[in-house]
Amino acid sequence: MSHSKFAKNVGKKAKTGAQKSKDFSRAVKLVMVEARLCNGNKEATGLKNAIEKAKEVEMPIENIERAIKRATETPEDLETILYEGYGPGGSQFIIETLTSNRNKAAQEVRHIFSKHGCSLGGPGSVTWAFTKEGTEWKASQDILLDGTDKEIYEKILEDLEDNDEVQNVYTNVE
Repeated sequence: MSHSKFAKNVGKKAKTGAQKSKDFSRAVKLVMVEARLCNGNKEATGLKNAIEKAKEVEMPIENIERAIKRATETPEDLETILYEGYGPGGSQFIIETLTSNRNKAAQEVRHIFSKHGCSLGGPGSVTWAFTKEGTEWKASQDILLDGTDKEIYEKILEDLEDNDEVQNVYTNVE
């Protein structure tokens, strides 16, 4: 019986560790972008917010400091790119990515949508149906999905969540 409990705990820890790794990776990228923008000034609002987000995912201070140092000393340029897509049942997506390779990020997001029979749109194709409130996008009108559409929608969200370069996903689904 203890073997079974042990196996369950190992599985849970591995899953938790994988999620924590993704959260850390995203937080490091965000800290690095903000640190680069303000040249490492910890009093800058953007960097303060990025540090807070890193702390929310329980990232150790040493990792945060290392990310700030790396951002101000290395030439790797990370940029924020917004993608817009159409999902099942009239669902719409705004995807914020943080990447050092614009082409790779576009291919990955496009692949996620196409493998579920959905597509990316051009700039402005979806944002017109959203309003930007601070740093968040809010849908002007929400829709409800059910059945197969809901399953496909959830799979797209899951795949986007698994992608390290995707920072935020906004949709019009309730």
